[in-house]
Amino acid sequence: MKGKLVVFSAPSGSGKTSIVKQLLNDSEFNFEFSVSATSRPKRAQEQNGKDYYFLSTDDFKKKIKNDEFVEWEEVYSDQFYGTLKSEIKRIREKGNHVIFDIDVAGGLNIKKLYKKDCMTFFIMPPSIIELEKRLRLRGTENEAELKKRLAKAEFEMGFSDKFDTIVINDVLETAVFNVKKILTNFIQAN
Repeated sequence: MKGKLVVFSAPSGSGKTSIVKQLLNDSEFNFEFSVSATSRPKRAQEQNGKDYYFLSTDDFKKKIKNDEFVEWEEVYSDQFYGTLKSEIKRIREKGNHVIFDIDVAGGLNIKKLYKKDCMTFFIMPPSIIELEKRLRLRGTENEAELKKRLAKAEFEMGFSDKFDTIVINDVLETAVFNVKKILTNFIQAN
């Protein structure tokens, strides 16, 4: 049996990465993380095939031209990110389920292609005020960057109704419990 696809999208600070990490550590679901491709330079601690598939800009553009991506985006000039069709195929053919931690547009593109074999989750913060509090606690952005991130979050939240399921992440353990309940039904269904 080919594995199914599970997409998690959310504004930064909503807790989607924390939820995905917990699911990856739960052997009940047989998940494997979809490694993205990028044309940005590899950082010292990163490994090709584990953190990203590192491609030259020319190679990335060739793969776009050859329709080898499920979704891709040029984030900065000549700096691309995307999901290779071959990565999804590799994981599914092993019988594992593919899990994605991806932006809203990418998640919706994956759903469009894989339809009933794909479940999309939008992880919603309890409020924009709580989201701002979480982002401030991280301490990773200056005030201008924080305002930009919050504006982007509000924009992304406008797409939440396009996802199969919205999960409010007020308490992480409760959100993970709710996600697992939904996933169990989805994975067992044919």
